[in-house]
Amino acid sequence: MKIRSLALLGAAAIAISAMSAQVQAKTFRYAFQADAQSLDPHGLNETFTLGFLGNVYEGLTGYDAQMNLIPLLATKWETVSPTVWRFHLRKGVKFHDGGTFDADDVIFTWKRATSTESGQKARASLISNIRKIDDYTVEIETAGPVPTLARELAWLYIMDKQWSEKHNATEAAKPASAGRENAWATTHENGTGPFRVVERQPDVKTVMERFEGYWGKPKTNVTKVIFTPISQAATRVAALLSGQIDLAYPVPVQDWNRLNAAPGVKALTGPEARTIFLGMDQARDELTNSSVKGKNPFKDIRVRKAFAHAIDLNAIKRAIMRGASWPSGLMWAPQVNGYNPKMNVPYKYDPALSKKLLAEAGYPDGFTVGMDCPNNRYVNDEKICQAVASMLAKVGIKVDLLAQPKSKYFAKVTASGGYNTPFYLLGWTPGSMDVHNVFVNLIACRDKERNRGKYNIGDYCNKRVDELTDLIAAETDPKKRQAYIDEGAAILKKEYGYIPLHQQPLSWGVREDVSVAQRADNVMDIRNVVVNR
Repeated sequence: MKIRSLALLGAAAIAISAMSAQVQAKTFRYAFQADAQSLDPHGLNETFTLGFLGNVYEGLTGYDAQMNLIPLLATKWETVSPTVWRFHLRKGVKFHDGGTFDADDVIFTWKRATSTESGQKARASLISNIRKIDDYTVEIETAGPVPTLARELAWLYIMDKQWSEKHNATEAAKPASAGRENAWATTHENGTGPFRVVERQPDVKTVMERFEGYWGKPKTNVTKVIFTPISQAATRVAALLSGQIDLAYPVPVQDWNRLNAAPGVKALTGPEARTIFLGMDQARDELTNSSVKGKNPFKDIRVRKAFAHAIDLNAIKRAIMRGASWPSGLMWAPQVNGYNPKMNVPYKYDPALSKKLLAEAGYPDGFTVGMDCPNNRYVNDEKICQAVASMLAKVGIKVDLLAQPKSKYFAKVTASGGYNTPFYLLGWTPGSMDVHNVFVNLIACRDKERNRGKYNIGDYCNKRVDELTDLIAAETDPKKRQAYIDEGAAILKKEYGYIPLHQQPLSWGVREDVSVAQRADNVMDIRNVVVNR
């Protein structure tokens, strides 16, 4: 198989392209399986939307092609004390409307990200206060030590205070609020990034152009970007093969050979730092969409255990992922800081045990349960859910599967929809590339006041794991910190709080005259795109 791992083209080619960029316009056309959910950088904590907006907005920090932390709107930073960080801001930065970036925008952004509809509350709540030292220096205070703060700030995109106030956009607006009077930022942008949005047709097309006032000198020679959401995988691949687009992702893993055999295109693949998993409602007294009335089967560990041992991860890898997945026993991938390979032991496939456990729990004939699944967010997401449903059927569980576009899916199963799901599939890449992000968002008990567990959809809750979340956040000794992480992982595994499935592959198709960097978080950073034609 001629699978080519991603690499940037040689330095000479990049240099030549960079020199010609000043005199020759370069258009980059790409497609994803769904649209960015909003232009509001604080409305939703979803990787594709945030990655898309990262070409338009910027944080104080950011990531390069190899996921190394780099300075963006801050030039440098240091810790004044275990709970105080001093950030030196970049001077001469302009927003797309010509406004000047300074410390007031940083403070405004933090406060906005804590507002009612913000999807960035967990990240913003790591900060207890921001003090303005002068126009280009701020001190960020945390309630306790947060060693990963600089990494988290890469995703807290800075907004212009004056622009936001002018357009009554001082509070974050979730995607579903688009069109409302104070939701201007869902359909308009004013960032500091290298590209600005010049045309936006949700679910149809977004056009971006190079921002001539950008403070930096990215290696890209692209002057215009045309992004088109294409929901059908076959249509995305056909558009790539015909030359209508330069890059498509994801592409079906079964098409890798086809792409590599076709002239002018190639497949780019590798392991993504994203874990796909199943979650169960462990909070309600009675499940929604279930044949069981008056109680919640998932509150019984025997039922959760039965579900876990009924799922054949190797069969999913072989039949659905065509060998291109890595079965997982952890909720975080090997690329994530805090990963311990010794703890990565998947649940064993044992349908006989599953039937025994269900009978012991009082369900010898099984039961019916609803399942929610996106059909345009992860690699083969709907097919995975269909396979899970088939496997559960063999032990007596009838799954009522609802697979729908991610806009509807997230609106239903997340906080904005009241966590309205009994059983679901989700994927997670920690933005900080650190395991604490997984604990505070997915594993910690849901706590609205502390902005924790926002994406703990099934409301798994263990007090010791909650304590460990705080300890992991503050511990600076690597050995002690890893011991806390491993203890939390062991508790979660023993309680069957979640069912990890696999680490999914990066699966892109690209034309050979286009050079890109395939980041481990599956983000398309156009700063790294070079068009050689």
